[in-house]
Amino acid sequence: MTQAITRRALTLVAAPALPLALSPSFAQADYPNRAVRFVVPGPAGGAGDVLGRLVMERLSQRFGQPFTVENRAGAGTNIGMTVVARAAPDGYTLGLASIASNAVNRWLYRNLPFNPETDFSPIAMIALVPNLMVISPTVPAATVAEFIAWARRNPVAFGSVGAGSSQHLAGAQFAQAAGLDMVHVAYTTNGAMATDVMEGRVQVLFQSISAVAELARAGRVRPLAVTGEGRAPAFPEVPTLREAGLDIVSTGWFGVCGPAGVPETILQRLNEAMAEIVGAPEVQARIIAGGAVPKVTTRAEMAGFMAAESARWRPVVAATGLTVD
Repeated sequence: MTQAITRRALTLVAAPALPLALSPSFAQADYPNRAVRFVVPGPAGGAGDVLGRLVMERLSQRFGQPFTVENRAGAGTNIGMTVVARAAPDGYTLGLASIASNAVNRWLYRNLPFNPETDFSPIAMIALVPNLMVISPTVPAATVAEFIAWARRNPVAFGSVGAGSSQHLAGAQFAQAAGLDMVHVAYTTNGAMATDVMEGRVQVLFQSISAVAELARAGRVRPLAVTGEGRAPAFPEVPTLREAGLDIVSTGWFGVCGPAGVPETILQRLNEAMAEIVGAPEVQARIIAGGAVPKVTTRAEMAGFMAAESARWRPVVAATGLTVD
């Protein structure tokens, strides 16, 4: 009798445990309990890839689970971000949000395979990435004003890593503001683009600081301006475009997002972790050393930032007349 009562009591106590373990709220509280995939829609070694890996490494350390980077480059970030948009909304697939995928491509591509406003859950920003305006050493100019004057008398081509990239749009915005007719040349590799600007086949680049810093310091290209809100710590002597007389700002950026529908508790947990990571002095030092500016945000701030960026770049894309199928 005693054994029967004991078995019954154990059954009554244990019975609720199975539904609890399977409930969504329990799974969210336990997040993450397995590996998380982080999709970078660009090549390994790029500015976004470097920043993403920096954050994912620390998220892995914080949560005790792998945050594995998967590079899915192609179609101006659309291939990788389509993977994110179509993933299960459980927090185990995240993606690298950027100016291309979450602000520009909506206006550039006729058949974008996702809606950047409704198909993603913003989590947190990582950094702003201002570009450095550099010119070929074959161009006889030492300031932005001198370059504009020279460009009005000579044909000018500018290079970028692809249509719709922050580098392309920075060049297009510069051309509009300065009243110049500059030809855009898209490259598939940074190496070929760097060679062409050094040898004068293209005259100017608006490139991420990390990509051209060594060339600029070696005198193989000439830095004229920074495209961000303020001067870059890596090149404090180089003025902003505003300081050089053009009232424009053109800054790339990167953050982390998930597919739409990820539970709020998971999104908030990731946001709080990222805020601590990006706000840590040693992480900020590494971001700044790479030519970027750390940016800590709430989820709402990131959503508002992306909406403002989309609105800001729409007329610039329209002015280029560029569309992609």
